[in-house]
Amino acid sequence: GSFMLVNTSGRFAGQKAHLLLPHLKENDTHCIDFHYYVSSKSGSSPGTLNIYVKVNDGPIGNPIWNTSIAATWNRAELAISTFWPNFYQVVFEVVTSGHPGYVAIDEVKVLGHPCTKTPHFLRLQSVEVNAGQFATFQCTANGGTDSSDRLWLQGIYVRDAPLKDVKVFNFRRFVALFSVVNATKRDAGSYRCMIRTEGGVGVSNYAELIVKEPPVPIAPPQLSSVGATYLWIQLNANSINGDGPIIQREVEYRTSSGSWYDIQPVDSTSYKIGHLDPDTEYEISVLLTRPGEGGTGSPGPALKTRTKCADPMRGPRKLEVVEIKSRQITVCWEPFGYNVTRCHRYNLTVHYRYQAGGQEQVREEVSWDTESSHPQHTITNLSPYTNVSIKLILMNPEGRKESQELVVQTDEDVPSAVPLESIQGSTFEEKIFLQWREPAQTYGVITLYEV
Repeated sequence: GSFMLVNTSGRFAGQKAHLLLPHLKENDTHCIDFHYYVSSKSGSSPGTLNIYVKVNDGPIGNPIWNTSIAATWNRAELAISTFWPNFYQVVFEVVTSGHPGYVAIDEVKVLGHPCTKTPHFLRLQSVEVNAGQFATFQCTANGGTDSSDRLWLQGIYVRDAPLKDVKVFNFRRFVALFSVVNATKRDAGSYRCMIRTEGGVGVSNYAELIVKEPPVPIAPPQLSSVGATYLWIQLNANSINGDGPIIQREVEYRTSSGSWYDIQPVDSTSYKIGHLDPDTEYEISVLLTRPGEGGTGSPGPALKTRTKCADPMRGPRKLEVVEIKSRQITVCWEPFGYNVTRCHRYNLTVHYRYQAGGQEQVREEVSWDTESSHPQHTITNLSPYTNVSIKLILMNPEGRKESQELVVQTDEDVPSAVPLESIQGSTFEEKIFLQWREPAQTYGVITLYEV
């Protein structure tokens, strides 16, 4: 057994003395047993006795046990569950308080059997979680526990985690559950299970908390080809921020204006998004998922692109006459919208033809009244009493559709004058016989000549 006596008289506060046990490799359960004494005549504590368990010559970490007052000799146990091939070293440390007195350790023994007053932990397993999730460590122990025991999860360079729940199976076995909530990369590191009982302390091996960042593509998807109702894209998601492996890819796409969006799972590097609206801007991004709860990363950068226009669904309907005059005709038709034009850029042309001077005249005019709830158009500068064939043509960059044709006759109008040089008179004894040519423009059926 090792022995250590520290006389704190004449020491200023904060001085340290150490007792180091040899390196130990534990192949089976065993116990370290020791006696200790912390006392002073003044009643003020002469110092603090700390115990550390350092694993594989790694960092010393936080104390597993400490005390600053024990007026008589006391006995304590260390149930250390650091399993072969790992090795560990127990370090006793006295930190003086500046008050006179004695701190002593005696009869330190490594026993070949379990501790009697302190539970032993079974091997603690490492835990892997995705960032933002709860990491739960299960500390299973041989031995009993009661409400006066203190249980905690001790970290190296990371914050300790509080007890979440204890499940007692019987007087020889219990499981303590600890949660690291909303785990981030800062919480990743080594943790071990701790129990402080009246008779000593139990310590498990160190296990790792591995925190993975869900994957996010670095670049937006790339456009392969564009149609009126589909977009072919390359996912372009090989370069990521965060951690793999990637077990699922999804394409998220939404209209740039409005709240509509959809998500589709994808199992190849290229994907055709179908059933889209023509001439509409979409934002497309890729979602990647790694294993485990909360493994889906946020959407990567978005590709903004627009579908093409589609051929109009049909021509305008219900072309009707509103008003007929001698030299103009006003027509109207049923209003239509994007579901007919299939494009936000389109025009509507009024196409008409009629006979004039023995020749067919063909003309067209753009109608600007297409947004109205009662659209109409007036054709002017027509000849009176003439048949006019009218139709509407709806055009967008992808195609054209025509309405049915309407044939309308303009009203009659006042005829032009009888040509003066055509009037010829033959005189007789009792009468004058006149004859003349028809007016150049009759503009209707002539019903009467007056002399």
